[in-house]
Amino acid sequence: MGRSQGDARQFLEGLFHAAVAAAQPRQSIARFLPDPPKGRTIVVGAGKGAAQMARALEDLWPGPLEGIVVTRYGYAAECRRIEVLEAAHPVPDEAGLEGAARLLERVAGLTADDLVIALVCGGGSALLPAPPDGFTLEDEIALNEILLASGAPISAMNTIRKQFSRIKGGWLAAAAYPARVVSLLISDIPGDEAAFIASGPTVADKMTPADALRAAERYAIALPPAIRAHLETAEGAPSPDDPRLKNTEAHVIASARVSLEAAADEARKAGVTPVILSDAIEGEAREAGLFHAALALEIERRDEPFAAPVVLLSGGETTVTLKGSGKGGRNSEFLLSFAARIAGSQAISALAADTDGIDGSEDNAGAFADGETVARLAAAGLDVNACLSDNDAWTAFAAIGGLFEPGPTGTNVNDFRAILIDRRD
Repeated sequence: MGRSQGDARQFLEGLFHAAVAAAQPRQSIARFLPDPPKGRTIVVGAGKGAAQMARALEDLWPGPLEGIVVTRYGYAAECRRIEVLEAAHPVPDEAGLEGAARLLERVAGLTADDLVIALVCGGGSALLPAPPDGFTLEDEIALNEILLASGAPISAMNTIRKQFSRIKGGWLAAAAYPARVVSLLISDIPGDEAAFIASGPTVADKMTPADALRAAERYAIALPPAIRAHLETAEGAPSPDDPRLKNTEAHVIASARVSLEAAADEARKAGVTPVILSDAIEGEAREAGLFHAALALEIERRDEPFAAPVVLLSGGETTVTLKGSGKGGRNSEFLLSFAARIAGSQAISALAADTDGIDGSEDNAGAFADGETVARLAAAGLDVNACLSDNDAWTAFAAIGGLFEPGPTGTNVNDFRAILIDRRD
């Protein structure tokens, strides 16, 4: 038989922590520090790991600096010279609106001798609400809730967000002109496209309001009429060749791929062969769960296409199209769908979690599952398919002690999935 449930969980949790450690800011920022400027150094930033990035930068920076970063409630870190603000995620609030305004104010009036260091990571889109003139925070909240429930990939959501903002899509960098802007980015985006990380407040792309409307149409996103009308007439965010962005550069300093490779190294130390499937898996979480389950079962039954013991590793960002009224995030839903498919297995165990420590809006990063998960749910009076239909994965795993709750990690390279297939005796 395979490892005990406790041993399997310990192994999988160790892989998660190895992945997170590889994405911690201090080591990655050190490799990309720009040269100090003649003038002032101003730090701005946003994301669920922005405070930890700011603290690391303070420790590493050789001269004076000042600035502001915005992070999620409960994710602050103590900084000496950089102010840390907290705001709501995933639904924006007034604190985020004020934070976005203060970032724009902080970079105003700079000179060509000044340097702006932008610390940006996942979660920055929701943490920096700044609706166009004539719109309110409530308009941005309504748009955000529609996008989160749409099931659209993050690239499509951020295409729309960038065209309905005064700070995303390169606007923050434009406000800093003529100062030099160096963006240090921790990627939670499949493919690590810099312009899509936190909707690119300091990095422009070629997308236009027309592209935002096409994305809404492609993914059947019902935009509020006023927002649609705005996108039909708006000038749009700055393009990459905007002269205000000529003195900018961006570096992806940590990513899902690096974290998956660190987890793979950890697996090898434990004598388990790692296979990295992809660092850019997208699509419906429950469908991705079924695919991963089918592959795991093939290995368990036939040692094909890989021989056990093996651990399958993958990253990216799946989505959930909300149809029910339950609680849970994309990693929990992935795992509940996975558990339904592998029910009865004696050799498969899995962990799916968000590397920032929060899956959806609850306090868990994700959950654990194995071949006994469905039976344990039944013993607790829960039907796995009913929970899936109601998007209620959190309730399901909470009822059987399956939640994974490491707390805030200080970084974010998106989903982490590890599926262990042990040998069967």
